[in-house]
Amino acid sequence: MDAAKDIETILEFSPAAVEGIDEAIVDTMKLRRGPDSVLGLPEGKAFLYVDLDGQNPEQVAGEASRLLERLAANGRMVDGRAVPDLVQRATLWRVREDGAGLSSRPASGGESQAGWEDSAVAPQNLASYLSDFRDLLAEFGLTGIMYGHFGAGCMHIRITYDLRSEEGRAVFRKFTRSAADLVVRHGGSLSGEHGDGRARSEFLPVMYSPKMVAAFETYRGLWDPAGILNPGSMTDADPMDANLAHEGIPQREWRTHFELRPVEAAAAGADPWVHAVQSCIGVGRCRSDAGGVMCPSYRATGDEKDSTRGRSRTLQDMVRGAKSIDEGWKSKDVRETLDLCLACKACSNDCPAGVDMATYKSEFFSHYYEGKLRPMSHFTLGWLPRWLKLTTLISPLVNLVLASPLGKVVAAAGGLTTHRKMPKFASRKMLRKELAPHDNPSSPADAVLFVDSFTKGFRPEVAGAAARVMESTGRTVACESDACCGLTWISTGQLDTAKKLMGKAVAKLDDGSDTPIVVIEPSCAAALKKDAPELLGSEAAERVSHRIRSFAEAVKEWVDGGWTPPVVPTDVTVQTHCHEYSTFGATVQRKALAALGVANVNEATGCCGVAGNFGFEANHYDISMKVAEQALAPALTKTASDVPVLADGFSCAMQIKQLDPDRKSLHLAELLDERAPGSEMQ
Repeated sequence: MDAAKDIETILEFSPAAVEGIDEAIVDTMKLRRGPDSVLGLPEGKAFLYVDLDGQNPEQVAGEASRLLERLAANGRMVDGRAVPDLVQRATLWRVREDGAGLSSRPASGGESQAGWEDSAVAPQNLASYLSDFRDLLAEFGLTGIMYGHFGAGCMHIRITYDLRSEEGRAVFRKFTRSAADLVVRHGGSLSGEHGDGRARSEFLPVMYSPKMVAAFETYRGLWDPAGILNPGSMTDADPMDANLAHEGIPQREWRTHFELRPVEAAAAGADPWVHAVQSCIGVGRCRSDAGGVMCPSYRATGDEKDSTRGRSRTLQDMVRGAKSIDEGWKSKDVRETLDLCLACKACSNDCPAGVDMATYKSEFFSHYYEGKLRPMSHFTLGWLPRWLKLTTLISPLVNLVLASPLGKVVAAAGGLTTHRKMPKFASRKMLRKELAPHDNPSSPADAVLFVDSFTKGFRPEVAGAAARVMESTGRTVACESDACCGLTWISTGQLDTAKKLMGKAVAKLDDGSDTPIVVIEPSCAAALKKDAPELLGSEAAERVSHRIRSFAEAVKEWVDGGWTPPVVPTDVTVQTHCHEYSTFGATVQRKALAALGVANVNEATGCCGVAGNFGFEANHYDISMKVAEQALAPALTKTASDVPVLADGFSCAMQIKQLDPDRKSLHLAELLDERAPGSEMQ
């Protein structure tokens, strides 16, 4: 569904009944195509949804077929199909439900704004209204992006106003007054669904007579003599262009490490940081308690400030220079608001406006702690790949200390929770044993296996399993085990170091080939795929990014390419890593398992709660476990003891161990490797 973000216009038609629907749809479809198109849309640039209801499925299917035939014969339909499957229908309707967010950043660049999202006319007047409305948009040099509801004649239209300049705001006011005149002229209403509010109240006298407006004022005066109930709306209205979020933002350059869509920001006339944090338009999908993954911290606390939207509002106050938050990068209030963000990145996938709070948090922390003493966990966990170089040399001693009573003292001193059992550190010898038979740099490789710090330091057996599975597909494998993606420095906001490490990794991987790079740890794969181009801004990083595959993604490609996998179990439970979910697709694990032939997949759709360093930090342990209770814990409860549990992410595997100490989770590579421990469950 990512392609929906590039759709120029989204249309919906939702009639109340099947009877008599044909003529209305045919008339509406005429708006789409041809040189005299009312909307002037290129062919195939709109979706028209028709929801047919009925008690008899066969009758509804027949109506759908007849309707498609009628539309095809009319010549106004590019393509069409009936969608009886409930899951597919829900996916399609998700596009419509997210219309406001999806259309807030047009593919053509710049921004679209609310302000005329609720006008309505009688359906039989819709074609003539839209024809005149299109002329009005052209008169003011604006583009309108529509996403519903044609069946009711109620139009949600986001428009490419420039609300950041005085000239643009003047156009906004003049256009809105003209649009109010237009909809009334067509016998319609300024507000068809959501009420008048501050956006339209000023122009209610265009629609109502002076006598009716006076009646409103008298009635309100009787019930609200003090004028405290929603002042500024309906009566004594505030100017419709007062208190605009994009007005009065101090002109300054916000220096950032990440490249935050600079081209789009320039088209919108905004600083990239300002443009990024203002991407949230308040849709509120992050406040849901089911479906998707975001926002795990909000689902745990139920507090608005812990939602993606709440954090966005705080960052927006920061760039506006609000009195409550006037310290910019050094604001303690902003730091507190971002504290419980798990940096799971789910919002970058689930938010229809594409808010990426994990990136914003990392960027803010980088500036906030510049010249300040960081929390100890930023050194113990943030510098983990450096410590692992030492622990692999003395792993028996380290494991002995951590397993003793002294282990809790060491953990507490490092800012870590004492409620978790620390993982056992692996030795360098173990990694060499796993990789030596498979790494032959003298021969050309068909694929590169990127062995990350977590795999090297804690579970080298997964590296061996991954290499064997890759070789079983007929590929020669080159192992890269010396580079670091810089993930732990990114998650703790130590971006100068992250860029250095990531730059070295990119230099090693950018060998001039297009050989796929398969990354064992999903979070490291996401860092190289998404963060590297945004942090480094180099062509080399872009080239490497295009070659990166998560292990599950690679498995799907191998099966599609003809590889015959080993026998797999009928049932599995899987915890998809949040970074893999957000960067490689929400269904990447499910698709891989389906391709392998796994019949029943019990997926824990949600964050595990550890999220890298978050769940190991002493002050975050309780929230971490509350997050685990949302999806992972119930999924484990439903899983029989003989059913494999998959967790490609090391953090996810640690949380599973915390919730169920007697259960061993597997990486997908171990499930497919007949020699790996635990493969007997196959």
